[in-house]
Parts: sequence; C-alpha cells; structure tokens
Amino acid sequence: MVLALPVFRRLRRRVTVSSAVVALVLPGLVAAGGTSQAAGQGPCDIYAAGGTPCVAAHSTTRALFTAYNGSLYQVQRASDNAVRDIGVLSAGGIADAAAQDTFCAGTTCTITRVYDQTGAGGNTLVYQGPGGTGGADTAAVATTEALTVGGRKAYALYINPGNSYFAGGSGVPTGSSPEGEYLVTSGTHVSNGCCFDYGNTETDHRADGNGAMDAINFGTECWFGGCAGTGPWVQADLENGLFSGGSTTWNPGQVAQPSHFVTAMLKNNGTTQMALQGANAQSGGLTKFYGGALPGGYNPMHKQGAIILGSGGDCCQTNRNASAGTFYEGAVVKGYPSDATDAAVQANIAAAGYATGTTPFTPGAKVSLQATTSCCTGDFLRHDTGDDKVVIAPVTASSTATDKGAATWIVRPGLADGSCISFEAADAAGSYLRHYAFQLHLQPKDGTGQFAADATFCPTPGNSGAGYSFQSANFPAKYLRHYSSTAYIASDGGTSAWDTTSLWREDSSWLAASPWG
Repeated sequence: MVLALPVFRRLRRRVTVSSAVVALVLPGLVAAGGTSQAAGQGPCDIYAAGGTPCVAAHSTTRALFTAYNGSLYQVQRASDNAVRDIGVLSAGGIADAAAQDTFCAGTTCTITRVYDQTGAGGNTLVYQGPGGTGGADTAAVATTEALTVGGRKAYALYINPGNSYFAGGSGVPTGSSPEGEYLVTSGTHVSNGCCFDYGNTETDHRADGNGAMDAINFGTECWFGGCAGTGPWVQADLENGLFSGGSTTWNPGQVAQPSHFVTAMLKNNGTTQMALQGANAQSGGLTKFYGGALPGGYNPMHKQGAIILGSGGDCCQTNRNASAGTFYEGAVVKGYPSDATDAAVQANIAAAGYATGTTPFTPGAKVSLQATTSCCTGDFLRHDTGDDKVVIAPVTASSTATDKGAATWIVRPGLADGSCISFEAADAAGSYLRHYAFQLHLQPKDGTGQFAADATFCPTPGNSGAGYSFQSANFPAKYLRHYSSTAYIASDGGTSAWDTTSLWREDSSWLAASPWG
C-alpha cells in the first residue's frame, strides 16, 4: 500500500486504545502464517494416512489438519458478553492469539467452545453450564496460561474445578467399535479430583455402567489404590474406574509424566485389547505403559459416542467437576491406530514446538510492530520511502512486497546492551532503527558507540497495559512513540510536541505482530 502523505500524518485523528498483545514470531519459522506442521502433515493427516481418520479434533493452539483454516475456539468477554471466534494465522497454522488479545483487552474472557476441526456436526465442545450445554459448571478463563507453539503465542484451555466441556457426538465410535484418542496436556497442572478426562463418554451425563466410557484420564487420582508414586499418570476411564492397565491391580509399567507438556494416548479395540502410551510432548518417543487385554467386565465395550473434556461422564448437570487439568490439543479417531501411526503423531507433536513463555523478541526473530492507538490499529512501524525517516502507515495483505518488507524488522541483541534489543531492517541488511534528535531513522550501523546507544531499546510491558513498549537505552525516560504518524522517542510530558501526555501511553504501546516480510 502507498505510504501515507505527510499532510495526512499531520491531520490524522487519534482517539483511545482498544488493542492488546498479538502473536509473535521466533526463530525457526519461515512462513508468516505460523505453519508448524512436520513434513506437511498435521496429526489428523497422519491418522488418516494410517487408515484411522479423526472423527473429532480439538485444539486451542493449532490446526490439526494442514488444510484447516477455520475457527479453533470461541471466547466470550465479561464486559458486554460479546463472543469472538479465534482462528489460525494461516491454513494448518498456529492460533491467532492476537485476535483474542485485542478482543479481550481490558476485560476478562472465557473459552466457551472448542470447535471440531473435522467439520462433523455435533462434536464441538461446549462448556457444561448455563448458556452452554446446561449444567452446573462454568467456562474456563481464556488467559490463564499463555505459551508458544513453534515460537508463536497461543493460549491453553486451563481447566480448574468447576470447568468442563461436552459434545453430544456425531460419528464417534459407539458400542464395541475400535477407537483411538490422543491428548496434549500438562504435568504441572493436575489434581486427584474426579476426573480430568478427554474422550468418549455417555450421552446422558450418567454413569451407565462398565464400558460406557472410553476416555483418557490424566491426573494423580489413584482409583483402586496401591499406586506407586504420586503421578500424574495416563490412565483409562472406562466408567466405574480409572485403569492404569488391564485390571484393578496397579500396573507396574506405569510411569509418572510430570513434564510441562505431555502427550497421552489411549486406544481400545472394543472387544479384547487396549493400550496406554505417553511421552514428553516437546521431545522423544512414546512409552507404552500398557498393551494387553481389556479389564474383566469391560469386554465388549458399550461406548455411547459423546465427548467429554475436563470431567467424568456423570458430570455436570447437578454436580460440579472436581478435577483440574490443561488442554492444548487432542483428537478421537475411528479404528485402532497402529504403533507406527502413534509414533508419527508424537513426532509431529514434538516438532510443533510447544514451549512455555511468550517472549517475542528473541534475537533472529522477524517481527512487525503494530500501533495500538484506536486511530491506527491497521498501521505498522516502517521506514519511509525516499528518505531515512521511520513512520507508521497501513499495511495489509494486498500491500506491495516493498511496503511489507519496509514494515518488517529483525530482532538483534542490543548494540549497546545485550540484555536489550536492536531492530535491523529486514529489507536493508546492516541498517538499524535509531533515534537522532529524538526522531527515529533507519541508518546503516557505523560502528560508533553513539550509534549503538541510539539504536538500543529495552522492551517493557506496554505503557497502556497492551502489548510492549520500547525504552530508549540512553534516554530511559523516553519510549518509542508515534505522533502524527512519525516515530520518535518521547517522554510522558515535555517541551516537544511529541512529548504530549495526550495518548502517550497508547502511542508508546506496540503489538508484536507476525512479520509482513
């Protein structure tokens, strides 16, 4: 898009802010849309290739099919009860956390739905409470745990006692039909309450007898006693019991899974055998905790084909869920997956790059900096055309490659302070964002200490409460700010026009957005 003219910069109207932190970019990601699937496949592509297709696929962090380009989940904000669907950055990619941050800025949001990516009607998970499926529970807070997947920000579905989700089920295996399930969860947020489950459950919310459920359970609950250690463990909730193996006796092959990110798998052929597996979701292969006969009294199975997340099957119409756990992604598949298929899914999960924290300014990362002031939320920090000035101007998907490149920066260790950062132009190697006479310019690094100091900025939480602010390393009272569409370092009050206190907090707060170039 053509850069705004100077007169437009002077006259542009500015009002209050309504944005918040957006998605970020870290090293190792080339595609701007956040694609992170291994070898061009998602978990459900792998299952389909193995002859055991996903019949339900849920995630708050990423697409589970490489072709999926729809909504992952829905958030509702407390301020006005409005809802917003949160999708992916691109087909097969990572969640658009920016959309959630912007929508939920200044208020509390809950996750009310987790959409089924297979497109089958009836398998979208909805919270079990008033306004949801009905019941006594509530929706989980949407912002409790932020993380990164492939270096990009995402949010977990962080379930506490009193939160749970349910889907009536469509096309999910029933009776004694074979079935597989996987779940990515956390070993750091668990409980011994009944029952943090994901998988096949009763349609009537009642405990309908042995084999009416076939769900992964993850937690520290020791249902039959005699457990070794304190967990958490991957177990099978088959109704009327959590099974560590093929009987009510504790399975000595069980291994606790305390990692922050855990892969849990259960498969059950419905008549004779089942298997329990788990792994660190960040690296390594699966460990098979159990593979053998179904427990006595559970062959054949009597599955009903609904889907539960976060609670047991006889919850939560009048009673509330008593368990805690974290949900990042999971799927239910038709058929009994092969061990090779399971291993390939685990490899895909490990390659996705689950990580704690949301630092967007890792050296080497590409990033675009988006204005948060409500006048200018479509504007990005970019170097000007025809001179070395730095401005804000609109950039869109239809903008030219030149304009996109001018609005893209490479994060470098601070030239004057390695604990801070400097911004190198992605389309002008060796040229850096620096201030001179308090105005921002793009100039080639000249090797002087003065240049290094002028080109070093220290990220801080956004002055407005949204996104990030960038403190000048050599003028610590001043922060990177846009004023009349031109970039400066400015203090909150001062003698220069750009130091005005009006909108200073908003103008000096920036979103770390996916790179345009």
